Amino acid sequence: MSDTIETPDISVVIPVFNERANLRPLAARLTHALAQAGVSFEAIFVDDGSHDASMDELRALCAQEPRFRALSFSRNFGKEVAIAAGLDDARGRAAVIMDSDLQHPPEVIIQFVEKWREGYKNVYGQRTDRASDPKMRTIFTEVFYRLLAKFGDVSLPPGAGDFRLLDRQAVDALLSMRERARFNKGLYAWIGFKSIGVPFEVDARASGVSKFNFTRLVSFALDGLMSFSSIPLKVWTYVGLAISIFALGLAGYYWVRTMLFGVDTPGFPTLVVSIAFFSGVQLISLGVLGEYVARIFNEVKGRPLYLVAERVEANKQSRRAKE
Repeated sequence: MSDTIETPDISVVIPVFNERANLRPLAARLTHALAQAGVSFEAIFVDDGSHDASMDELRALCAQEPRFRALSFSRNFGKEVAIAAGLDDARGRAAVIMDSDLQHPPEVIIQFVEKWREGYKNVYGQRTDRASDPKMRTIFTEVFYRLLAKFGDVSLPPGAGDFRLLDRQAVDALLSMRERARFNKGLYAWIGFKSIGVPFEVDARASGVSKFNFTRLVSFALDGLMSFSSIPLKVWTYVGLAISIFALGLAGYYWVRTMLFGVDTPGFPTLVVSIAFFSGVQLISLGVLGEYVARIFNEVKGRPLYLVAERVEANKQSRRAKE
């Protein structure tokens, strides 16, 4: 085993959440792939409050391989924050971000490195298909990306996700943005730099199940849309304008009808439906405002992005720390 290198070529950042069974196969394939790429490296595993024995497995891997390091959060802070923590700790001239479930093939990193050496600073993996995803999730994802492309401030490359290589300059740009409602896919696109995609096929999950349920996906989509678009706020201006025009037209209709046919007795069902409808519109618009206000509230509190309960480094005992 080689000694640790202060400034390796590549830092591999790997968020971990209940992935104990996948860690050892991932470590073996990753080490082999980076050896083929001919680069010095370090791997930073970020345990995002796992409930299984993931951290025990990481301690064992770090004891065997001095180029591995691990951070353990004090609780679950989410994958987006785990990526930020790993990048904070990365020392390499470039950083590779990948999942720990082996759906991101480590062998693709060889192609990432080749593109990086050609001068690209943001090399992203581009999924060739979504056959491994449930049908409803695929439909939901496509709708979300179409909405973001049409109304958002950034354009996301089709099939691009977290699996990518970022040059040190791109990493530093990303780390300068400390927002708490993080939508990393949008941040990768926002920072720009010379970019290129590398097509790859998503491998089947080696063990376990996806941790992203429908509720978390909806929350993630809202973070993305509200972080990179103000259209949810603006749309209510047009909704209000349309309702006002409709109300004026309806008033004109009833005035003409009254002039021609006399006064009608108003219908109770019409009144109830109208009140319910407009009350619903008002509550929805207040809800959208509340989502933005909640995000502002979280930002101004100024709390740290994450807290580290334990660090594990090569040839050192585990130690507790705070970020």
